[in-house]
Amino acid sequence: MKTQQIGNTGPQSSVIGLGCMGMSDMYGPADESESIATLHAAIDAGITLLDTGDFYGMGQNEMLIREALRTRNRDQVLLSVKFGAMRDPASGWIGVDGRPAAVKNFLAYTLRRLGTDHIDIYRPARLDPNVPIEETVGAIADLVKAGYVRHIGLSEVGVQTIRRAQSVHSISDLQIEYSLISRGMEAEILPVCRELGIGVTAYGVLSRGLISGHWTKEKTLTPGDFRSFSPRFSGDNLAHNLSLLEVLRTIADSKQATVAQIAIAWVMARGSDIVPLIGARRRDRLAESLGAMTIQLSAGDLARIEAAIPVDAAAGDRYAAASMAHLDSERQHVG
Repeated sequence: MKTQQIGNTGPQSSVIGLGCMGMSDMYGPADESESIATLHAAIDAGITLLDTGDFYGMGQNEMLIREALRTRNRDQVLLSVKFGAMRDPASGWIGVDGRPAAVKNFLAYTLRRLGTDHIDIYRPARLDPNVPIEETVGAIADLVKAGYVRHIGLSEVGVQTIRRAQSVHSISDLQIEYSLISRGMEAEILPVCRELGIGVTAYGVLSRGLISGHWTKEKTLTPGDFRSFSPRFSGDNLAHNLSLLEVLRTIADSKQATVAQIAIAWVMARGSDIVPLIGARRRDRLAESLGAMTIQLSAGDLARIEAAIPVDAAAGDRYAAASMAHLDSERQHVG
């Protein structure tokens, strides 16, 4: 497994990370034993970056990772944790809390659930519109000084927020959705990250399975799967989005690869400062995703892919309207 530094000030990480959300939340029921086996397989394959959120399964995802790490060396992995998104007992979403006192409270519970004395990268999941980002980042900076946090990250914020956060403390990376059909960050956000030496950890590289090559219009979603509310997975939008994959199938066939591997390889080809987070919940999907590391896309391959799937080719927003409203990354523009 190759490694690279996350941004100019972040830790050394495997070139691919594992996003753990689906093992506990958002995609319907998951198999806990298979999830732990997948975590073990990822670590054994050399993946060091494990990404979670304290609100994934209302803490259950952190406890799952703790269980998986019982038989592995915690110091060989990087724990990246998002905080701030609040849930109710019915699993609903009830806002974001980025107040300094809340930051420290969230971390206290996270450390206990994960069974560790520090978090490698700690980041607000979304911008709290009622709390200046300087205050939220300042609170995490206090935790860095105290030794509870090693690095500070951001998630789904725009250029003005990135600059303001960086003025308080060095930011290791921005976590943001990035895939062939989610390229909104390329115009303004990515250039600012590169200007400031901030890395990118890209989630949704397969657009939650939509561009994995495994999705069909006939697929039935289980209860609790948020894709049933996602604009890109519904009606005519779904048919259009699936039609975009034909060029990926052609290139995949020519390289004896899968559609998912080509889609991940495309993200990896966008720059050495971008670490894709693969959201595998099963060992077979993990193995498939790891195969992307051996694929070399030529300049011709990339041009062909981007001609067939240009920026803004996808039909439908990446989240439902209520969730889009919380994305600072979608609201801010340079100037």
